[in-house]
Amino acid sequence: MTNSDDFRIEHDTMGEVRVPAQALYRAQTQRAVENFPISGKTLESSHIKALAQVKKAAAQANLALGVLDEERATAIVAAADQVATGQYDEHFPIDVFQTGSGTSSNMNTNEVLAELATRALEAKGSGTEVHPNDHVNASQSSNDVFPTSVHVAATGALIKDLVPALGTLASALEAKSAEFKDVVKSGRTHLMDATPVTLGQEFGGYAAQVRYGIERIEAALPRVAEVPLGGTAVGTGINTPDGFPQRVIEFLREDTGLPITEARNHFEAQANRDGLVEASAALRTIAISLIKIANDLRWMGSGPNTGLGEIAIPDLQPGSSIMPGKVNPVISEATIQVAAQVIGNDTAIAWAGTNGAFELNVGIPVMASNLLESIRLLSNTSTVMAEKMIDGIKANVERARFLAEASPSIVTPLNKLIGYENAAKIAKKAVAESLTVREATIALGFVERGEVTEEQLDALLDVSTMVGKH
Repeated sequence: MTNSDDFRIEHDTMGEVRVPAQALYRAQTQRAVENFPISGKTLESSHIKALAQVKKAAAQANLALGVLDEERATAIVAAADQVATGQYDEHFPIDVFQTGSGTSSNMNTNEVLAELATRALEAKGSGTEVHPNDHVNASQSSNDVFPTSVHVAATGALIKDLVPALGTLASALEAKSAEFKDVVKSGRTHLMDATPVTLGQEFGGYAAQVRYGIERIEAALPRVAEVPLGGTAVGTGINTPDGFPQRVIEFLREDTGLPITEARNHFEAQANRDGLVEASAALRTIAISLIKIANDLRWMGSGPNTGLGEIAIPDLQPGSSIMPGKVNPVISEATIQVAAQVIGNDTAIAWAGTNGAFELNVGIPVMASNLLESIRLLSNTSTVMAEKMIDGIKANVERARFLAEASPSIVTPLNKLIGYENAAKIAKKAVAESLTVREATIALGFVERGEVTEEQLDALLDVSTMVGKH
């Protein structure tokens, strides 16, 4: 093989490889590009950043412990900082569907950092070379680096993106709960008329769902933030100097500002990705919560003339290419699609989580991709829901009250005066003859017989008294 304008020749332990001339990566990355032309989907940018942060911390620890000289360590650290900005993401072309340990992406990172570091040293007049394995990957293995990078990226995304976004959504729902506290509407169970509630109570329930989602994330975070770095190949820490795990994780925690901790048991941490499975399960639950909220809102906003029409959802865009004036609940629909994707991602993560054999799980790249996508989708969707839908919702107060009073289930308070079976007769007559519950009660002779007075009817059938104190 020979160099050309388009390609240069690189080599690894298997021989020579043609690599694009402008690529920062080398032979092993190119082999992986050729071996895995599968989805066209590469690592998330946040994952590439996390890989760079792990390599930076490793270089700092290796310098402190005498494994690397200052010149090389400083060059690697500077290169890692550059990669972490995202400016070199295009030089990470390997497909998500690759070797299950993430070795290809670890070597991709090693090669890019080695190339950037070597070029920087050359620019300073130094003849020192930085080797991908001997220097960038010193005291490390793909088997501890790659999963660590996933946990770092996921921890950062959960803390910095998803929890704040869910907080925004919960606050928006809480504000509406307060605004709608006196708006009485029909409750519904099984999609059928039930006793009254307030719109504020329903929105308070939605807000609580979202707050519980935050609690679930926070409960999982200690395991997500626990990393196997320092265990190298199989958890024993072979080829690491004494004190390396503690030093490298200290540097990583400093650089990221995240509550990263060393694995309490390196063999568990090396062989399993249960922390990621746990985190994904929390995301699945949040997705299910968002489906409930989105569906309720589009039901209540259905209409404008033939639906429930209890709320008005902000009009964002024309809803039909053929029906003029039609507007649809597009944010709810987008949310439900996102939730479906998150639930699907969770299924793949759970299945990949079963792919551990002895000292290593070999489903890590797809777990990383799906988990980070789910976090990103839920973060963006939560913000969009709050800002483009929840904040602009208006209550149709009169319509809501009319439906509450039209519900046959408001007969329920009469149970204690005339009994369940008699109250059921009233409800059935009201529905069959399109009467109000009050009219049906009088028509069936309960007032005439003195079983209930009109004053009692007025008090017991006042829907505003049926909504409780919660």
